[in-house]
Amino acid sequence: MKRTQIKRFPIADTALENLEPEASEYRIKDSENLYFRVAPSGKKSWVFRYKKEDGKWSWISLGSYPLISGAKARKKARELLNDIVDGKNPVFTKKQFQEKELNERKDLFKALAQEWLEIRKGSWVEGTFVRNKGALEKHIFPKFGHRPFDTILAVEWFNHLRSIQAEQGINEQVKRILTMCRDIYNLAKVTGRIEYNPLEGIHKYLEPATPKSMPHVRTEDVPELLRTIRRYPTEDTRIGLMLLSYLFCRPSELREATWSEFNLEKKLWSIPAERMKKRREHIVPLSKQVCKLLLRLKELNPKSEYLFPSRLNPSEPASETVFIMALRRLGYQGRQTPHGFRHIASTILNEHDYDERHVEFSLAHVKGGVEGKYNKAKYLPQRVVIMQEYADHLDKISA
Repeated sequence: MKRTQIKRFPIADTALENLEPEASEYRIKDSENLYFRVAPSGKKSWVFRYKKEDGKWSWISLGSYPLISGAKARKKARELLNDIVDGKNPVFTKKQFQEKELNERKDLFKALAQEWLEIRKGSWVEGTFVRNKGALEKHIFPKFGHRPFDTILAVEWFNHLRSIQAEQGINEQVKRILTMCRDIYNLAKVTGRIEYNPLEGIHKYLEPATPKSMPHVRTEDVPELLRTIRRYPTEDTRIGLMLLSYLFCRPSELREATWSEFNLEKKLWSIPAERMKKRREHIVPLSKQVCKLLLRLKELNPKSEYLFPSRLNPSEPASETVFIMALRRLGYQGRQTPHGFRHIASTILNEHDYDERHVEFSLAHVKGGVEGKYNKAKYLPQRVVIMQEYADHLDKISA
């Protein structure tokens, strides 16, 4: 449609959509002080014309079309006109409007992601929530956070994720980020806000993540590792590493543990569901070696509710790097991680022909299936034996 063909104002949506570009940019008046601008490229936008204090005319951009509809542009223009009548600066008003609009809009990717995070938060341990939220804030929100989620193209997602892989080499993390963002779009899909998920199929064309387990020493090197740990100078951290070797729990489960979870008389540790990866309470039998270490640890930290309180704030658990850095200082960077003690235990226990079901349950590897409702005390008598014999074995080989 040519602009000369428009006879009715404000301009109808069909006319706005069909207006053709010309060799030069042009503006056509829609209503009082509001103009519709069409560039030679075909890009369309809204501009507001006003007179400055020095008497000169100036323009304020109100946003691109069709992102800003005719009705929305007219509403903005009326607000600016009212502010001019009240003696307010329309440029300042526009900035306020933009900030308010960005914060309140629910169609932005950041708003959708925050909605998704709140839904998923209940199924994650605190560390997982913090890690996933941080990954989105670092890698995704700066690029797409303030974009309407239904305007971000698949090719834009693909190029951005590929650039992260190329520049930072974090293929495994990009895989997790993609999984999160795809699920964020699934939320929009099942709630009727989009019909198409732009992230479907993208994983096929990204650089594959290199499968790797947490670094851990070979079985024959375990004795020297244990002897080295016993020489670590800071006693509470040394005890922590020894507990990881005996208990082979997830590092966060030990680092965030509180004294209220332990019953030393019954030699049991009850890890609450909210701190377990699978969100199910888990009972860990305690060997005599572990009980002895716990008693000493209590003497070192008698006032804190945590086994390993933060040195900066004793009302919080120690940093997640406390055991990682200790192993690095002992010369095991790239060779042994706190999580790697679980792999060591799995290897040794399976080599000693313990029942695989008992070993898997000791590791809190719970699979869905037909075995019925989860029982936190399942195989407890057998696991009591496993934990004591495993602790005895570690002491024997490292003597």
